Amino acid sequence: MLSFPPYNLWPFIWVAFIPMLLAQFRVMPRRVSSLASAIAIGGWLGGYLTPIFAGSGVYMTWLPLLIAGISYLADSGVRAFHERTGYRWFVGYGTLTWVGFEMIRGFIPIMGTWGFVASTLYSQPWLIQPVSIFSIFGLGLLIMSVNYGLGLGALYIFDRRWKLDQDVPPLAGRSVRNWMLGVLAVLVAWTGLSLALYHTPATPTVRVAALHYDAGAPPWNSVDKFSELTRQAAQGGARIVVWPEIAIEGDPQGASAPEFRRLAAETDAYLTLGYFVRVTERVWRNETTVLSPDGQFLGVYGKDHPVTFAGESSPTRGTYPVYDTPLGRIGTIICYDLDFTDTARKITRNGAQLILVPSHDWPQIATKHYTHLLFRAVENRVSMVKADNSGNDSVIIDPYGRIIAAALTPGGDRTGQVVMADVPLGTGDSLAVRLGDWTGWIALAGMAFFIIYDPVTKVRAKRNASL
Repeated sequence: MLSFPPYNLWPFIWVAFIPMLLAQFRVMPRRVSSLASAIAIGGWLGGYLTPIFAGSGVYMTWLPLLIAGISYLADSGVRAFHERTGYRWFVGYGTLTWVGFEMIRGFIPIMGTWGFVASTLYSQPWLIQPVSIFSIFGLGLLIMSVNYGLGLGALYIFDRRWKLDQDVPPLAGRSVRNWMLGVLAVLVAWTGLSLALYHTPATPTVRVAALHYDAGAPPWNSVDKFSELTRQAAQGGARIVVWPEIAIEGDPQGASAPEFRRLAAETDAYLTLGYFVRVTERVWRNETTVLSPDGQFLGVYGKDHPVTFAGESSPTRGTYPVYDTPLGRIGTIICYDLDFTDTARKITRNGAQLILVPSHDWPQIATKHYTHLLFRAVENRVSMVKADNSGNDSVIIDPYGRIIAAALTPGGDRTGQVVMADVPLGTGDSLAVRLGDWTGWIALAGMAFFIIYDPVTKVRAKRNASL
């Protein structure tokens, strides 16, 4: 809990699971040993997710309890498995299973990358650069392998000092030592690689601006305010101005198009306009378009990951346009899209050097939501510009996950401000762009292997017992 924002005590994540492992594999009785992981995981998610999503649906409020129940059932045979196999698979089993579940969660519309252990390191760009090779799942594998490697050492020390159960098979000291040294060596290698990758190549820069303003409750009456902020941004030299998500009610390419064309011409800036159009009472288009200074609407992007638990839909999603401009190749995503690894990657594969992110957050996620975007920047090696419509978290991030400029106002900002900076254009040439979440798929395959291997060890144990 303390490793995640808003506390940001990130060093704890490297040892956060050791108390749970000691409880599960030594302190708790065998029959209910999985209660340790259920309490730890359910309690953590309860403290982390419930304040964020409370009020968005009964199932979201009770989700931590549901996950605790799943953890209890899924881990019910884990202690027996490790005792049958002499703990030789302890580190691999725990690491692959955890990140495999993170991979599964990444497919779930209501989850995405929320609560990923790797996200605790968002504030340490010097340590997360290999994410451009191994993706966020690779960093998760590293964190969990360190926890399980040190956890195995903690179990060994525990057995030497307190033997609560005489039937527990002794751990092999050499194997424990090798695992601990191995995971620490991988940690050192990762850190060295990260430092080697942590540099800024000489690429062109462009001055961008994110409009940060709490427009209040719908219906929105904020176009005049965002126009005023756009003029302020242009006076500061901004060539690209990002309006927030659903800042405009109605399609700006319709009847109001002349007004927006005049603004673009006056400011000589590319305007990224977030808007919504009601299709039916329950269906509405959540889109963004880019308007050039010469009055051309370059295209439309529909939100790829609608917030389904809030009743949102996105009938125009599924295309990933990139606009070739004299300033660079520009792409857009919208708000909740940044919580998933796939959308920004698809935009980058289409050639984007800069991704613009209109957003509309609620106050409870102001200290957390933007942190996902740092990993999208590093994974894809592109700069990101997030503008928020509730005045919570607007940020400008470079391709190395460094926050260049930001406005974080969890209580809202009814006066409005311009978040502005010169950002380097990205290269989009990372291995994570080409191969995607390949380490996540490896973890998922490893989890499947252990699901199959577990009953095999039971059969072998029964056969050996009968001999």
